[in-house]
Amino acid sequence: MKKKLQIVVLDGHTLNPGDLSWKDLESLGTCTIYDHTPSSSIISRAKNAQIILTNKIILDQHILTQLPLLQYVGVLATGYNNVDVNAARQQGVIVTNVPHYSTQSVAQLAFSLLLELTHHVGDHSHGVRSGKWARCKYFSYWDSPLIELAGLTMGIIGHGNTGKAVSTLAHAFGMKVLVNTRTPLQSNEDITFVGLEELFKQSDVVSLHCPLSSETQGLITAEKLGLMKDTAFLINTSRGPLIVEEDLAKALNTGSIAGAGLDVLSQEPPSADNPLLTAKNCIITPHIGWATKAARQRLLKIVIENIQEFLSGKPHNVVS
Repeated sequence: MKKKLQIVVLDGHTLNPGDLSWKDLESLGTCTIYDHTPSSSIISRAKNAQIILTNKIILDQHILTQLPLLQYVGVLATGYNNVDVNAARQQGVIVTNVPHYSTQSVAQLAFSLLLELTHHVGDHSHGVRSGKWARCKYFSYWDSPLIELAGLTMGIIGHGNTGKAVSTLAHAFGMKVLVNTRTPLQSNEDITFVGLEELFKQSDVVSLHCPLSSETQGLITAEKLGLMKDTAFLINTSRGPLIVEEDLAKALNTGSIAGAGLDVLSQEPPSADNPLLTAKNCIITPHIGWATKAARQRLLKIVIENIQEFLSGKPHNVVS
């Protein structure tokens, strides 16, 4: 009798805190799902698995070499820097990821952050609920400048799926769009491709949608921030290390730029002394751009499809 496939999910809670079903995954083999796995328990939990699924648990060479039965690692995300893909390749282990599942959700959050910076909906709602409107002698009040997006310029760094989706939303708000990308296309009536310096100088909003690499790490420095208008906003729903956080905090605290909306930080969860946690006009959300139920459902569906393709001998979305 053929031995049943052993599947271990090392950190399933973030993807599925209980509102999704693991049923389709469980149909593929004997499936053990852990909400989270401390580093000291990775090997003991995964030693009999042919398939491991992980979101952020680190699988380095030291760990991979102690998992001789392992054939496949499925990353429950687009980024896969938590897996040593070179070590996996040397062991003949296939590593896959899940691209493009959260494009619309991330684009939506980018504009959620921008709209909060320009209309301060949360702050005004809190003021109303605390009685400020009831005490007001006028029919209306506002505590911060209210900014209309129509006619402003959105500068987008990175022109992949999410960057394109943000561009579509920017046009819907009546914004002009500048784009900087490694492979610029010919400008058209909707998008103007420009160099980085010009993008920072001209944009009223700079939104980051490029991957993290050796070239883009620390892209946003004091020098780049110094090129921006003092009325401009910075949005980052991509990767935290794109920004030199000390430089951004200083720019915010000195008023060099008007504000920032961030869904990612260089360390997650952040350390208590991260300077952006106390910086002026800085909105920070806890890496939730990917986490709508619709996006997580797509992610899980693609994860299962990736495994099915692997089992059929035609692996898909391979990164190793």
